[in-house]
Amino acid sequence: MRLRKELPVVAVVAAGGALGAVARYAASLAWPTPAGAFPWTILTVNASGCAVLGVLMVLLTETTTAPHPLLRPFLGTGFCGGFTTFSTASLDTQSLLSAGDPARGLLYLGGTLLTALAAVAAGVTAARALVRARGRHA
Repeated sequence: MRLRKELPVVAVVAAGGALGAVARYAASLAWPTPAGAFPWTILTVNASGCAVLGVLMVLLTETTTAPHPLLRPFLGTGFCGGFTTFSTASLDTQSLLSAGDPARGLLYLGGTLLTALAAVAAGVTAARALVRARGRHA
């Protein structure tokens, strides 16, 4: 019985994840990273996905209008989860390190973490300012 109740959530997470993964793949096609180059594409994808997630969580949890219950799993877990890719960032770091470039590998690893955290914070801050400006802050 519980599974039947969760099927809509599972379905929207899967749909959102598929769309997010396709968007990430499209970014890698539009802005390919040559072998051995600094992986700017994935760094940018992860940062933008974190910023979107920060905005999304504020809009879905800190406003007086209740969102549709499937919106958060679709956009947050699904789309943003499929779009961002810390597994690829880890692989890119390992590639830089094993190619004999520890400075760039560690810079990428630390830069990814700091950029992701800064992007979430910026998204949250911007969304809260927008919500307050519109007078809808709960």
